[in-house]
Amino acid sequence: MSGVAWPLATSIGVRFAGTHPLENTYHTSALGDELPALLHRAKFLVESETGLTTYGDPTTVVVSRTEWVERNVDVFARLLKPAEEKLGGDDSIIGPKVIATEMGAVLGFFARRVLGQYELVMPRSDEGDVIALVGANVLSLERQYQFRPSEFRFWIALHECTHRAQFIGVPWMRDYFLGLVDELVTSAVPEKGGVLRVFEQIRAAQSEGRDVIGERGAIGLLATETQREQLDKVQALMSLLEGHGHVVMDRIGERELTSQGRMSAVLKQRRADPKTQGFLRLTGLEMKMRQYEMGERFIKGVERAASFDVIDRAWTSPQHLPTLSEIKDPKRWLERIA
Repeated sequence: MSGVAWPLATSIGVRFAGTHPLENTYHTSALGDELPALLHRAKFLVESETGLTTYGDPTTVVVSRTEWVERNVDVFARLLKPAEEKLGGDDSIIGPKVIATEMGAVLGFFARRVLGQYELVMPRSDEGDVIALVGANVLSLERQYQFRPSEFRFWIALHECTHRAQFIGVPWMRDYFLGLVDELVTSAVPEKGGVLRVFEQIRAAQSEGRDVIGERGAIGLLATETQREQLDKVQALMSLLEGHGHVVMDRIGERELTSQGRMSAVLKQRRADPKTQGFLRLTGLEMKMRQYEMGERFIKGVERAASFDVIDRAWTSPQHLPTLSEIKDPKRWLERIA
């Protein structure tokens, strides 16, 4: 294997992402000028709500859909470099162009929908602590649903500042997350008889009337048992972080923003769009989209059974993080950490 065809991934991602009339206009420039003040204000409210302390202010940037794809391809290229070197010359796994095509399609899909992204988790080059907004997507939703720009932009800032607090305010979180990703990447070794195993799984699922693809999508179907366990760890962590982020942004938004309820309802409806469900399930993005719902249910379940402050125990150590089964049943996590 000569390595993933990264230029192809970028090309396909950019093609899927498309462009928007508001890109690179004075509207996006104005959003960029406004963003630092919004994040500065959001930071203090998030710290007060969560008890997590951050330092300084992040670098802010407003990007186009094309730039968002390019930034993320760069991140994946660096993350997957160890696996590429480990698998170099082995032709028994899926070809570089196939991987690049699927990755490009996934990134292009997200580039049309994502509003913001916190980039300290997987930074590009030496940029470090960056919050990026996809300007065209933010402006497009504001116009489509007639959101108040000042409120919608601040609401997004609350979400990204909560993610920043999770990774800066919890000292071990970033290294733990990157460790999970590294384990998943470096475990990508060619599996003897892997194709036969997949066909047997498909045949067994069909005969038992079970879902062939499953919530992990094609990647879960191809994964070994060890990799599926690692995927579940990543899924559990991301569900916790996304759910916590949404509860915090909604809770602050209820106090600070008159239109918070409508904005929240619109975004939840947007995530449940049935037109994209086939693509989501095939690529495994259904798992990503469910993280918001599962995580929010977990946070609220803990709060009902105990209190919101009990969530702080999850930030104590990696051993205190909920497992995927505990995300689905908050009382099990409470029983374990009590």
